[in-house]
Amino acid sequence: MLRKFRALFFLVPATVAFAQQPSPAPEKPKPPPVPEQKITVSSVHVDGPYIALTFDDGPNEKLTPRLLDLLAQHHSHATFFVLGENAVAHPEILQRAAREGHEIGNHSWSHPNFAKISEENVRSQIKRTEETITDAIGSRPTLFRPPYGSLTTRQKHFIHDDLSYEIILWDVDPLDWKEPGPNIVSSRILKETRPGSIVLSHDIHAQTIQAMPATLTELEAKGFKFATVSELLKLRTPVPPPTPKPVNAPAATPSPVVAPSPNG
Repeated sequence: MLRKFRALFFLVPATVAFAQQPSPAPEKPKPPPVPEQKITVSSVHVDGPYIALTFDDGPNEKLTPRLLDLLAQHHSHATFFVLGENAVAHPEILQRAAREGHEIGNHSWSHPNFAKISEENVRSQIKRTEETITDAIGSRPTLFRPPYGSLTTRQKHFIHDDLSYEIILWDVDPLDWKEPGPNIVSSRILKETRPGSIVLSHDIHAQTIQAMPATLTELEAKGFKFATVSELLKLRTPVPPPTPKPVNAPAATPSPVVAPSPNG
């Protein structure tokens, strides 16, 4: 009996001490994942009516010079994303475009879908085209547009971080490669273009070149001003935060109804 009493005597303080221990602090909620850095550009926020016209897949021996003539008439500059295999065949067209104030960007060597080829092939496609452009115009391109706009996340990072290219997409696409007719190409561009837009077209399709006279004239009539993509990027301004809605704003007091004067 004495043994049981002693055991109980030691058990009671231990139980009290355990009960007095502070409960473990609740786990802090995990911070939300950091969103992936946006390293592609489809359009920009600008304070003004500035847009960038871009033309892909050239230079074309016959069509690109016609487009350059038209742009010169409108005193407008554009950005040409060229294929290496076309650039090496017509370096004189690149030289003319650069001489007249247009920008030359890299669009790969032969237009494969980058998401379906190896990293080694991606680097080769970009570097061969870069060397061809540099040899033709004397300066290295700084803008890259992926064929079909298709890139994996890893490709985006090493093209931007390792190869030092701005990756340029678009927000206006008239689907001119389907050759729907010059009027439709023009109407789609005019309908979709906003300040800060990057407009996609191709200088290898005759219908696109045929659409450009009316397109340029109407864009000018709407007040748009043309810039190269690099110029547009320099004009970029921060997007203003949304205006907060007032909380518990008092309801407007209705105006008293005044009875019409019998002599009115």
